[in-house]
Amino acid sequence: MATLQEMLLTPDAFPRVVSDLQALVSSELDSKGGISGTALKAAYKAITSFAPGYYQEVVAAMLPDMSDALQPYWSDFLASGSADFGDYLSKRGGEVSESLLGVTDNMAQLSGRAAVVKAYQLVRGGAGKNIEAALPALGALVQKYA
Repeated sequence: MATLQEMLLTPDAFPRVVSDLQALVSSELDSKGGISGTALKAAYKAITSFAPGYYQEVVAAMLPDMSDALQPYWSDFLASGSADFGDYLSKRGGEVSESLLGVTDNMAQLSGRAAVVKAYQLVRGGAGKNIEAALPALGALVQKYA
């Protein structure tokens, strides 16, 4: 059985997965309202304005680690016989979001861009609930390519 990395990082799939992930993030941001939504949109704008191209590079750079973080869930999902990976992830929302946040936390630690790190720190506290809300769509995206 192929791993998520083996399926998502092929030369054919990789650019499409990155593009779909960027669209997923944009869609999730568009759906956010209130104070937390404003903070997320401001952080996103800061990252895309002050560091052109950085966001696209980071999504591409994170995909291997995100695939690794999701691999145990994918393996368990396949063994469970479930049909919908997004639903499977949603039922483990807190655990999955913390696994994915481990990847973004590491990227922030390694970033040499102060503006990016500051923007990340501003939204990190509420990031778990935002990731949990996106898990059904993320699961569908992964399943599309796997």
